[in-house]
Amino acid sequence: MLTRAALKLAILAQSALLARAVSGSAELDACPGYKAKNVSTLGPKLTAELVLAGQPCNVYGTDIEKLALEVTYESSSRIHVEITDPSDARYEVPESVLPRPHANILLSPHTAAIRLNYTTSPFSFSIYRASTHEVLFSTGSHPIVFEPQYLRVKTDLPANANIYGLGEHTDSFRLPTHNYTRTLWSRDAYGVPQGTNLYGNHPIYFEHRTSGTHGVFLLNSNGMDIKINDTEGVGTTIEYNVIGGVLDFYFLAGSETDPTVVARQYAEVVGAPAEVPYWSFGLHQCRFGYQNFIDVANVITNYSAASIPLETMWTDIDYMYKRRIFTVDPDYFPLNRMREIVDYLHAHNQHFVLMTDPAVAYLPGEGYGPFDRGTAADVWLKAANGSSPFLGAVWPGVTVFPDWFNSRTQGYWNNEFAMFYSPESGLDIDGAWIDMNEPSSFCNYPCSDPFEQAREQDLPPARSTLPPDPATPIFGQTTLQKRVDHSHDDVQNPPYHIANFAGSGALSDKTAYTDAIHANGLIEYDTHNLYGTMMSTATHNAMLARRPGQRTLVITRSTFAGAGTRVGKWLGDNFSQWDHLRQSISGILGMAGVFHVPMVGADICGYAENTTETLCARWALVGAFYPFMRNHNADTSISQEFYRWPTVAEAARNALDIRYRLIDYLYTAFHTAHADGTPVLNPLWYKFPKDANTFGIDTQFFFGDAILVSPVLEENTTSVRVYYPDEAFYDFHSLTRTHVKGGGFVELTDVNLTSIPVAIKGGAVLPVRQKGAMTTAELRKTDFEIVVAPALDGTASGSLYLDDGISIVPKTSTIVSFAFSHQKLTVTGTFGHPTDVDVARVRLLGVQVAPRAVNINGKAINKSAVSYDSSKGVLDVTLKTPFNRGFTIQYQ
Repeated sequence: MLTRAALKLAILAQSALLARAVSGSAELDACPGYKAKNVSTLGPKLTAELVLAGQPCNVYGTDIEKLALEVTYESSSRIHVEITDPSDARYEVPESVLPRPHANILLSPHTAAIRLNYTTSPFSFSIYRASTHEVLFSTGSHPIVFEPQYLRVKTDLPANANIYGLGEHTDSFRLPTHNYTRTLWSRDAYGVPQGTNLYGNHPIYFEHRTSGTHGVFLLNSNGMDIKINDTEGVGTTIEYNVIGGVLDFYFLAGSETDPTVVARQYAEVVGAPAEVPYWSFGLHQCRFGYQNFIDVANVITNYSAASIPLETMWTDIDYMYKRRIFTVDPDYFPLNRMREIVDYLHAHNQHFVLMTDPAVAYLPGEGYGPFDRGTAADVWLKAANGSSPFLGAVWPGVTVFPDWFNSRTQGYWNNEFAMFYSPESGLDIDGAWIDMNEPSSFCNYPCSDPFEQAREQDLPPARSTLPPDPATPIFGQTTLQKRVDHSHDDVQNPPYHIANFAGSGALSDKTAYTDAIHANGLIEYDTHNLYGTMMSTATHNAMLARRPGQRTLVITRSTFAGAGTRVGKWLGDNFSQWDHLRQSISGILGMAGVFHVPMVGADICGYAENTTETLCARWALVGAFYPFMRNHNADTSISQEFYRWPTVAEAARNALDIRYRLIDYLYTAFHTAHADGTPVLNPLWYKFPKDANTFGIDTQFFFGDAILVSPVLEENTTSVRVYYPDEAFYDFHSLTRTHVKGGGFVELTDVNLTSIPVAIKGGAVLPVRQKGAMTTAELRKTDFEIVVAPALDGTASGSLYLDDGISIVPKTSTIVSFAFSHQKLTVTGTFGHPTDVDVARVRLLGVQVAPRAVNINGKAINKSAVSYDSSKGVLDVTLKTPFNRGFTIQYQ
């Protein structure tokens, strides 16, 4: 981990590197490019040979003379363009990691929403929208460069383009367009500095114009720089600079009216997000630095004493013996006492999660089972010699790393989870937390002697406290593929240097070496960016083997495209700083709104450094609207559990009350996302795509489809400037209506430290619980109330999905639809899963005059069940009717 001073120096050095990289890109426009020959079209497929068009450029190696082009119209909204070297088996992302989508072999290009145009000499191509002929992507004036270790494609876009995605990053949600470089190369990114490569890699961007939104996905896991730059009077360009693999583009048509359509189309390529257990939407608590089992138990009871709902207790690597995975420290975290904690949690309808890192301590001959069993099965990532295991230095000292491409590794991982996390003899965890899976190593490159570096870094670190009295009371396989020949490539120091921020910038610094070899012959140079996602898949499968048929909760740090189909993510090692609170919003919008990893959150109150009472209070309020809500911090920081300060405790109780009342609304959003890829979180422009004022806003967001969250994100202020688009909005607490005609900013004052501005977008019908609860199990016994918030046109709609909350394929489910128009609410559905609760009341908002009569199912309701607040325009109808059938309510 870097010190703050070292971090600043590294940022300055990296900024200089980025500036040099951007300035050199214009020279490549003078390269010859290619000519297209033997062009052939058959149904939805076009093929051609691409032949070098002139004197080779040889800028970062030797230009490849002949390439193969294949264009496939895979659906009416998706075009697949792949450019490869037909004479060489170049690396491509294996289908075992990311399965390819099915193509419609009967599709006619003439019916596609987007289409490809090309010129043969020099070869260039463009993607345009069929309905308007608007060009969305064009290589027209920028030749393609294709070399053994360097690929370059560049496209022109409109000036000041609205570009979103290309993560993982902590920059603004709408990406900067001036001399900006996004580097994709997984690294342990302590402090998550802006403008640098971080833990995950998602080479997808959405571009939004008032005429529509489309997407571009480059399926390539090699390291890359993606440069975005504005040229005055010309426009914006995006330039891909990739150090290996092939050019494998998916172009998504999106929609002219609804930006979320492109998100659904991207889900067709990488997979729709996983559904997670109902309980996982509760509050999670963790820290790196709980000294012993007593600390963990006391946190659980202190949350209860403070009346703050705690759903899941987590434990970081502190519980391990000498930081070795699949162990407990017998002095500090004895197994019998840890099992007592787990049993206590389960008896109170709470849950437990432990950390599991990928690095396994290298301890030959010492009887360490996880290492010995892995060695016997020969599952370790190999060094460049192909025989000895690759060695790194991580928390337990010198380590080996599982090779997720090895066909035996899944069985090994399943077995270790089954043994250590067994309810009978181990710790019965409910979810898994995987970290350090970039993979991270503390070894500085060149790491010629990991044993010496481990000694120098005091790995594993010694305990700083004495162990407690152990009797202290508490609680009252993949297939082989074609080998890629890298014998002539410099995989440690490729000709083109991407802007890797780790250590010295060498690709192998602080991670597994790029020449480390997998069981199927692939090397880390190509697959590095997949390591975290492959560990995620293996861990998901191991958890599924423990509890067959049940949804898993696996939270990871490193992700690649498609990871969200199995796991969730937290945003990494942030700091307790106000700017990191602000950055967390763009981070969750990127993961949930673009990359399809919706179970996402940031470490609330900050991971590193010391938080303050005001920062922690504000962060607790924002964190209640992360899909994944966890308070977590480092062992070098002060304790920051929500109950530590009265103001923070009150803020947490207030925010959690809103969150828990909305959990079924969030659960429904996740079910919809799983069904078709509809985003769980939405930036304002997803809902108001014609309003240019929304394009750059990333300090407000929609939680689900209709809850507008507008937090205070600055220190020492109790006001916030909120943008309201041209629609009715209703304050979540008072239910009063606001409408800024044409859209505009409103200054909200007196937003104290225990409150957060939350509004309901007009046009929504919300099923909310009448009150919060201390656990999600208790919440499910709480009555519903239906809140109707009409749009300016007087209509509203909504839905509710319920099931048992845990089964992958539930035996029963309840699906309810709500529709409101002409002063009438209609509730219909299939009530297969018993709710066992009532609809306590219906709240109709924006009612401008007192109604003359109110009917339920066509019959007049007793006047005592109706109340009207003229100052707020709220009509309340008390029902107390079992929520096992539909009904109607109408007022006149």
